[in-house]
Amino acid sequence: MPRNRPGHGAERKVPRTYRLNPSTVAAAQRILGTPNATATIDAALDLVVLRQELVEGTRAMLGVDLRLAPRREPSR
Repeated sequence: MPRNRPGHGAERKVPRTYRLNPSTVAAAQRILGTPNATATIDAALDLVVLRQELVEGTRAMLGVDLRLAPRREPSR
């Protein structure tokens, strides 16, 4: 399940109308394990936002050396 974003749960939800392919929504619902179409769309949109955050974070880390420092033996 996607994680909750700060402020996301507190935002007022508004009704919308979309023309969506029912089989695509049903497939996404099975994959995400959500109880209904609204929760499925909400979770899918959260995943899109998370993907963008990961892309931006990865771009920000380009060129950063992520190798671990060598382990030191504990002093006795």
